[in-house]
Amino acid sequence: MEYETVTLEKEGAVATLTLNRPDRLNAISPQMREDLRDALNEVREDDDIRVLIVTGAGEKAFIAGADIPELREMNQWDMMDYLSTLSQQLYTDYGNLEIPVIAMINGYCFGGGLELALACDIRIASEDASFGQLEIRLGMMPGGGATQRLPALVGPAMAKELMFTGRIINAQEALRIGLVNRVVPKDKLRETVWELARDLAQKSPIALKLIKRSVNRGTQAPSDLGLAYEALAECLCFTTEDHEEGLSAFLEKREPDFRGK
Repeated sequence: MEYETVTLEKEGAVATLTLNRPDRLNAISPQMREDLRDALNEVREDDDIRVLIVTGAGEKAFIAGADIPELREMNQWDMMDYLSTLSQQLYTDYGNLEIPVIAMINGYCFGGGLELALACDIRIASEDASFGQLEIRLGMMPGGGATQRLPALVGPAMAKELMFTGRIINAQEALRIGLVNRVVPKDKLRETVWELARDLAQKSPIALKLIKRSVNRGTQAPSDLGLAYEALAECLCFTTEDHEEGLSAFLEKREPDFRGK
């Protein structure tokens, strides 16, 4: 489905959400945030979608950040409402989507764009991608989750350096510090992401959902609680048809046909 500023396309069990303002380097406007929310709801309601890819239109940017003119119109009360609906909460909703979400990052990935990428499960970048939390340059700080998600990926000290300085890093440095999972040649980006997406789409949806829940909850709780949740989730897997199918396929030396049941 096509919205005003984003496009949601489905191919088999994989959906691609494209932020579509290439003339503005896919900067996130108020309308785009509403479209992102509506597209997310559409994905949630479609049980046939097993993997979501998020990317930006054009050659230059994944998302270059927030649309700066909108910030000039906001006071502190506007910002509070914005964070609890179409900014911080919106990214959290993407992070809590119960299917794998892959960020396919081309070009600039700055500010709120990086925060959306951080909310995704896996980040694959082209070799020309660049990254930065640039809010400090505007006398601001990240407000879409970077102060929590970035340290979890790169460690507190590196996260503070990036947010304190507003420094822009290239794709290879992003890979070195653990910000992205892979860096690939620009002309191989889509192929690489789709190969991974198709692979994930063939896995058990229930097992993927429980793995994601366990990891997300484990990072927010003491290790003993995280391990307890993992144990319960693993026991739940044993009640599914997918588990039986996986064992049968292994013993019969064939590919499993997981149905999400």
